[in-house]
Amino acid sequence: MIRGPRSATAAIDYVARAHTAWDPAPDWVVAIAEEVAATSVRETAKRLGYSPSVVHEVIAATYRGDLGRVEHIARGALMGATVICPVLDEIGRDRCRQEQSAPFRATNSTRAHLRRACRTCPNREVKS
Repeated sequence: MIRGPRSATAAIDYVARAHTAWDPAPDWVVAIAEEVAATSVRETAKRLGYSPSVVHEVIAATYRGDLGRVEHIARGALMGATVICPVLDEIGRDRCRQEQSAPFRATNSTRAHLRRACRTCPNREVKS
């Protein structure tokens, strides 16, 4: 029984795989593939808040979930897209989406301000 990685296993070129699967590949999918190539699938998935299988499926163009949500998170976490939050000022799109979907916690005044501001914010994407 051989334990450990196979010695003849070739490295996967995730960027080429994304370009082949999407034709043409959106910039945010290429950003995910480049992040996977630079780090790992597990690290990229953790950074995006998804499972590694979702990252694989997005790169392979087989993901059946909400691609718009993945795009917003990828643009915020990997591409530096920002929005102006009425409470927190300039934040990443991924952080904005997290704050919108976070349950109310009465732990401090900022959380209460965020809860009220997110209801009428022009950046609102998550419906209660």
